[in-house]
Amino acid sequence: MSLRRRALLATLLGPPLCGMLVASLIAAAWLAVGRPVPARSDAWFELAQVGESHYSGTFDRPLFFIVVGSDARAGGPGGSRGDSLHVVGINPALGAGTIIGIPRDTAVPIPGRGTDKINAALQYGGLPLQADTVSQLVGIDVPYAIVTDFAGMTAMVDEIGGIDINIPQNLNDPDSGASFVAGPQHIAGHQALAFARDRKDFANGDVSRSENQGLLMLAALGTIRGRMLTAAQAGNESAEVMRMLAILGRHTELDGVTILELYRFARVGLTVDPAAIRNVVIPTGGGAGSNLSVGPGAAGLFADFADDAVLQSH
Repeated sequence: MSLRRRALLATLLGPPLCGMLVASLIAAAWLAVGRPVPARSDAWFELAQVGESHYSGTFDRPLFFIVVGSDARAGGPGGSRGDSLHVVGINPALGAGTIIGIPRDTAVPIPGRGTDKINAALQYGGLPLQADTVSQLVGIDVPYAIVTDFAGMTAMVDEIGGIDINIPQNLNDPDSGASFVAGPQHIAGHQALAFARDRKDFANGDVSRSENQGLLMLAALGTIRGRMLTAAQAGNESAEVMRMLAILGRHTELDGVTILELYRFARVGLTVDPAAIRNVVIPTGGGAGSNLSVGPGAAGLFADFADDAVLQSH
């Protein structure tokens, strides 16, 4: 990124605004474009406090999230399993971060339920149990979790105007709906969902799918950052910030998280170039049926990640 573009982004994101001003901006945006509290039918995400610590909003400490994509959908198999599971760490002071993908078929201890596929935790005990299971696996008290489903993800991508992504290989999977030629593309919501669901085009199935889901997250961040920078160059940054805040507010159901925290999370995410965020999948081994064991090296990966959200030796 050029120095001029970095300067524009720094101006756009700026130093932290005072709490009252931020809350007022978000409230004004919600009232102009949506609702201060979204109806459940309008919510794309649930953003919940699941750990004991709170993020202060300062840039001198990392921010950790669990991101869950559930398989809940109209006409689906019933229930809700965590079929897309990632731990995201952002270190704004270092300008870097990590996405750690956990394949849904990984067999792990689920508190109170014995050992099962990790995605079953969402069906057994909702987001709190899914977050607790992931936190115990990685050895971090992750304080926040985000969950979305098929409809929420599709609607989000469409409302932000699509995502620019580099598809890594030709894909043709009728079950997921994935049909792509390799290379840079601009994709709509239904295409993003199909890409995120495709596992049958890959020899290692869910492992590659988990990696591609991380790639999709980075592409979404890169697309939004690009639009913010373009708006800044055109002198329309204030309008674009208000628009993005309105989109977030209208479609995010908050559970134990304040309006100000929502702004802080968005601000931290936008400060980091996606090129500085590693996208990795945990090591896995064999297992019975489709169950994957946690492979050798996972403990070292988690320890490397836990201290500052950045991988120094992996």
